Amino acid sequence: PGRAVLACMRDASVSGAERLCAASNAGGERREKVRDGGSDSPHPQCCPRDTLMPGSEMKGARTRVRTTALVALVVFSLLLVFLCALLIRTYTFRPGVAGGQRWASGHPPAHAGRLGPRERQQMLEAFKAAVRIPTVSGGDAQHNHSALAEFALHLSKAFPAVFSSSLVRHETIADYSHLFTVRGSNSSLQPYLLTAHLDVVPAIAGEWEVPPFSAEERDGFIYGRGTLDDKLSVMGILQGLELLLNRGYTPQRSFYIGIGHDEEVGGKSGAKNIASVLLSRGVKIAFLLDEGSAILEGVIPGLEKQVAVIATSEKSSATIGLSVTTSSGHSSMPPKETSIGILAAAVSKLERNPMPRMFGQGPERGLFEHLTPQLSFPLNVVMANLWLFGPLISRMLEKKPSTNSLVRTTTAVTEFHAGIKANVIASSARATVNFRLHPTHRLEELLQQVQHIISDERVKIEVLQSDPPTPMSSYADDAFGYQLIKGTIGNVFPEAVITPGLCTASTDTKHYLNITTELYRFTPMILKEEDISRVHGANERLSVRNYEEVVHFYFRLIQNADS
Repeated sequence: PGRAVLACMRDASVSGAERLCAASNAGGERREKVRDGGSDSPHPQCCPRDTLMPGSEMKGARTRVRTTALVALVVFSLLLVFLCALLIRTYTFRPGVAGGQRWASGHPPAHAGRLGPRERQQMLEAFKAAVRIPTVSGGDAQHNHSALAEFALHLSKAFPAVFSSSLVRHETIADYSHLFTVRGSNSSLQPYLLTAHLDVVPAIAGEWEVPPFSAEERDGFIYGRGTLDDKLSVMGILQGLELLLNRGYTPQRSFYIGIGHDEEVGGKSGAKNIASVLLSRGVKIAFLLDEGSAILEGVIPGLEKQVAVIATSEKSSATIGLSVTTSSGHSSMPPKETSIGILAAAVSKLERNPMPRMFGQGPERGLFEHLTPQLSFPLNVVMANLWLFGPLISRMLEKKPSTNSLVRTTTAVTEFHAGIKANVIASSARATVNFRLHPTHRLEELLQQVQHIISDERVKIEVLQSDPPTPMSSYADDAFGYQLIKGTIGNVFPEAVITPGLCTASTDTKHYLNITTELYRFTPMILKEEDISRVHGANERLSVRNYEEVVHFYFRLIQNADS
């Protein structure tokens, strides 16, 4: 186009010059012929022949202009069609909106969850008493056995209907865990399992505003270790069943309640033995519901509504040991590299080279897609089209530790041991690295990547511990367990957005893989941004109102399961 414009300007200049030459020769002056390239040209000083554009060049310029315009039009049209496709997908994209309701609102419960003042007071006192019992699990499977025994006694006193009902069978498993079998009236319905754990992590009293096992109520909150993880589930499940039994309710569908006593140290005594007992009896369950996710409020940018996340999978754990052995010696004559230096370099490489991004390959994709209808422009366009914007979202998420865990297998150096004295060169050094594997990341692949990153034969790599990968459970419209949980959340928290998601921690669900593949993780506790650090941290707390909602949730879930 630029060349065509210049040609037009030159043509106009030539015409003006010719008129000027003709005027200067008026009055009888003789024209001179000057041969230029085999042709005559008047007054070459004014109108040189080479300033004129040949007709073929002008035609070519016009053709190029038309071609360029046509290409620009095609590109613009394609871009417009592409943008229209993105917008159409965005505003017609409604993942998972059809399910859930048939398991809930379509079948009103036989018994409403209204509580009298006396029931409410008894319920809160039972919960507070449970929090006051220091059922701590420490390192190397150290337990407070007297506290565990005290907790068992407390359960029998707090829930007399559960322990005396002919519909309920209670068993003690591995000394301190509990298995309840609740017999339904319709044996053709496949049973399900509700699980929780009664042990808690240690608490440093000096970091708390109140004593960590006081269950002190302050400003509408109950403070204490276990209020969030996980005594609210233990007490909430049994309290919901207690209320139903007191109202004369008989379930149609049988179900089990499994309460482990050592989840915080792996669950290898409690949940693992509960699962073994059920498996030995040939029990196959429709689904399992455990802890592992919650209702988030004000945590997700751009979304003010509560978001109830039902985790359909979880990240498995793998612990790898790194070790280096060299010669010892006096620090006054050190070698070029010591065992500590070699191992430190290997650890540094692992931290500087994170595992590859795997965002969108697991259940985390469902989380973001289900949020699309709730987001405003342009976030809704991005979330509805993760096939295009997935890499961009992945890079944004990896900037924060809390969301980076959704993107990839995480690497955490947790232990480093070396040296015996200030003036002695250590002959060996050991480090422990804990990985939380993305659901689509396999241990064999991880080991190959670790070896490639370190690239040092002097560093010995061995697997100290690994959990089996957990399946990604279905959240389709015909997935009974997921839709039952989703519908019950809708009953109790009608304003919440409900979405599948990923649990980034490890739970007891891994021990139940042989009796079901439908494993879900959700506790109806409400977590704000400032509450997330309270889990396993200082000043753990739960509001009185939220605990009542927890009880109401399990109260409705048991009834909805009969639908």
